[in-house]
Parts: sequence; C-alpha cells; structure tokens
Amino acid sequence: MENLPPCPECSSAYTYEMGAFLVCPECGHEWAPTAAEPAGDSEDGVIKDAVGNVLADGDTVTVIKTLKVKGHPTGIKAGTKVRNIRLVEGVAGHDIDCKIDGFGAMQLKSSVVKKA
Repeated sequence: MENLPPCPECSSAYTYEMGAFLVCPECGHEWAPTAAEPAGDSEDGVIKDAVGNVLADGDTVTVIKTLKVKGHPTGIKAGTKVRNIRLVEGVAGHDIDCKIDGFGAMQLKSSVVKKA
C-alpha cells in the first residue's frame, strides 16, 4: 500500500482513495490528492469560488448545484442568488456566512458558489 497523506481536517492517518479523491473514514472529509492545503485556504487566506474568482465580504454569489438542507423538503436549488455574503472561518470547510430567502441564516462552502 502506498503512503497517503493524513486528513487535513482531523489529521487521521487512515485515509484511503476513492476514485479521484482521498477520503477520511473518521470525519468523512473528501479532498483531491493534489490539494495540499484545506479547501478555500490558498495563498494567504484568500477564498475563491468554484471557478477561481476571489470572493470578498458583501459579494453576491449564485449557488451552482442543488444543496440538501436537513429538515427542509426541497433544499436550495441551483441558481439561487445569495446577496451580501460574509467570509468566515467556519466548521468543516464552510467559509461563507449568509442569509438565504426562505431558509434563513446558514453557512455555505465556497466550492458550491459562483461569483455573480
């Protein structure tokens, strides 16, 4: 078996490959093997969206894929606009704090949004 890097979230040594990603069985985190740093934290804390645009506080973003929301039957649909985002150090890679109409306050990952 080859040497795989430890999980960037919980530092577990029990990572394994699943397709093109590495997976941690302890915390469930998935990441690309070429991503040496945690998602969204590239070059001096700059947070980028799914297509590589740099995000800033107050930006408007669009959700690029349908997201399931626990306790809500429909979830957040792709194409939903989110205005006035705030960039935060969130839990489990969630680095955008926002309010979404019909859902309220929540956190999103920058990998599922695109700058509008």
